[in-house]
Amino acid sequence: MKKMVYGVDLGWASQLESMGYRWLAENGEETDILTASKELGVNAVRLRVFVNPPESAYWKKKENETCMLGFCDAKSVLDMAKRVKAQGMKLMIDFHYSDHFADPEIQDMPKEWENDTDEQLVERVAAHTREVLTLFKEHGVYPEWVEVGNEINNGIMWPYGNLKKAPERLVRFLNAGYDAVKEVCPDSQVVTHLAAVCEEELCVPFLDNFFAQNGTTDILGFSYYPYWHKIESSKENLAGWLKMYSEKYHKPVLIAEVGGPDQDEEESYKIVKDAIEAMKEMEDQEELCIFYWEPEATSAILPDHYPLGAAKLAGDKRLKYNKALTAYRDDMQAAE
Repeated sequence: MKKMVYGVDLGWASQLESMGYRWLAENGEETDILTASKELGVNAVRLRVFVNPPESAYWKKKENETCMLGFCDAKSVLDMAKRVKAQGMKLMIDFHYSDHFADPEIQDMPKEWENDTDEQLVERVAAHTREVLTLFKEHGVYPEWVEVGNEINNGIMWPYGNLKKAPERLVRFLNAGYDAVKEVCPDSQVVTHLAAVCEEELCVPFLDNFFAQNGTTDILGFSYYPYWHKIESSKENLAGWLKMYSEKYHKPVLIAEVGGPDQDEEESYKIVKDAIEAMKEMEDQEELCIFYWEPEATSAILPDHYPLGAAKLAGDKRLKYNKALTAYRDDMQAAE
């Protein structure tokens, strides 16, 4: 029987806790965020790691846009990872190789690395990856999956790891990360994570180059956000994209990020359900993984009003999951 991984990314949780936020169980009683998640069928958590994030845990992305980063230095992530493992849940660690969020539009070099040579940067990637995972290993925390880069369609650590400007160097960086993961945590599965599963023109150029340059990975991960791409969610379409990438590049796939509008929980529920059903179409995979990005928050409390959480305010600094994640529990119960 295929193993279903119902995951959530909880990168903001510890920072929200420090601000006094707490979560409510379905019965309205206050509970731990991980307990509230498990109540809905969640059995895995994804956490991101930045290189040298600002102590404030906020980042001014644009002149009029400030983002909350979460406590995402290695030690803080370890603290949260211990809580995840104590709950018997699986763990994914996501390396951004930046001091703040990295995605297809922004892949800023860590400030401390800016003046390094190519060879020094290869070692920086390896050393950072090794150091973080060694810290985890020393505390008995072993991630089931490790992402070497976050939504890296256009590369990492610009300009040195830019896909168009330095396609060979980019793959050297990524392979350095892969090798470091396997050196410290040989049983961890390395995930290569791209945004926009629905846009082949944003994924195929990266993947063609990656494999042509002998890039090494275990799993291809994709983000699925119908809201950002202004498309209707479709199980059939999503399954078609996932199958195409898996068959073309001969790798298993997972959904590293999914999300829907927190103001429309019915639509978000459908998006999650479509993702579950699409993953089930991957007949040659024993493990089927989905991770909802930052469901514990709502746009009402975030400085940039990020709209794709899966929670709602339920009192003063009290948050409660909306219907979206019940798609996990519904699917789990249907399979029993």
